Amino acid sequence: MKKLHKSDDSKVASGIFGGLGEWMEVSPGILRVGYIVLMVLTGILPGLLLYFAAHFLISKKR
Repeated sequence: MKKLHKSDDSKVASGIFGGLGEWMEVSPGILRVGYIVLMVLTGILPGLLLYFAAHFLISKKR
């Protein structure tokens, strides 16, 4: 079973989307663009809160 971790290789800000991309076997770029579109459609603040929550909840690779 794969575990979700922040990525060290595909990292732009904190590695959250890189780690999600590795875990889901999807390009992190697609996830980033989709997240930006979702943030614009729902308002910026909920997206930022979700991103910061993920930053603190998802651990780094060991």
